[in-house]
Amino acid sequence: MARKKRRFEQLEAAASTPQEKKTYVDPFQQRVIPRVEEAGQKLAGKGRTILYGIGALVLLIIIAVILVRMMNKSSSAAQAALGKAIETSQAQVTDAPQPATSTDKTYKTVQERAQAAIDQFQQVANQYGGSAGDKAKYFIAVNKLFVDRPAGIQDLEQIANGSGDNAKLAKFALAGTRFEDNRLDDALALYQELAKMDDPILAKETINFQIAKVYEKQGKKDEAVNAYFEIAKAAADAKDMDGKPVRLSQTAQDAKDKVKELNPDKAKEIPEQEPSSPFGD
Repeated sequence: MARKKRRFEQLEAAASTPQEKKTYVDPFQQRVIPRVEEAGQKLAGKGRTILYGIGALVLLIIIAVILVRMMNKSSSAAQAALGKAIETSQAQVTDAPQPATSTDKTYKTVQERAQAAIDQFQQVANQYGGSAGDKAKYFIAVNKLFVDRPAGIQDLEQIANGSGDNAKLAKFALAGTRFEDNRLDDALALYQELAKMDDPILAKETINFQIAKVYEKQGKKDEAVNAYFEIAKAAADAKDMDGKPVRLSQTAQDAKDKVKELNPDKAKEIPEQEPSSPFGD
C-alpha cells in the first residue's frame, strides 16, 4: 500500500466569551492537550489511517478543536470527564507487557479500546448533557465505527442533519466513510458542502485536499490535478506580515507532491520557496 501522508496543521480555535470568571486547569487540560500535540509529532510520516478515512492527525486536530471550543461552555467536571474519555479513545493498542512503572492504560485490540471509550463518553452524555454531552455523542458515533460500523454511520448521519460544530464534524467523518465505501459522489457532495461554509471547523485546504482525493479515486485526473494545484499554489504564494513566504503546511506539501506525481509539467508552475533560515533571518 502506498504511504499517504495526511497531516493538517491549520485549525480554527475561536473560543467563545467565558461565562465563568473562575479559571480552572483540570487534568484533561494538563494531560490531553499536550498528548494531542505529542501524538501529532509522533504520527508525522507514518500515514496511519483511523476512523475509516480520517487521517490520524486530522482526528487529533478535531479533538483539539473540540477541546478549545468547549473550554468555556462546560463545567470543569464535564471537561475533565470528556478529557478522560478522549484519553481512552487515544490509548495505545498493544499486546506487549507494560513497564511496572507505567500508569498508562493499554488495550489489546482497537475494538476493545473503542468500546471502553464509548462507555465513558456515554457516561459524559448521561451525566452532564449540554456542550460536553453533545461532543460525547459525536465521539460515540466515530468510535462505533470500530465495533458496529453501520450503527456508527447511522449515528453520524443523524448528527450531520443537525446544526453547529457537531454537525460539521459529523459531515466530515461521514464523508470519510463514504469515501472508504466507494460512494464517491456522496463523499464529494459532503466535502463540497463543507468547503462552501464560512466556518467548516477544519481548514479549507484540509477539505479541498479530500475533494482532490475523491476526484483522483474517481479517475478524474484533470480535476484532481487542478484541485491539488490550487492548494499548493495558494500556499506557495502566501506571505506573512513581513512579506516573507509562509512555510508550506504538510497538507500543501502533500498537494504539491501529488501535482508532481500526476502532472510534472503543471507542478513547474508552483513557485519554489527559498529554504528558511534556522535563525529566522
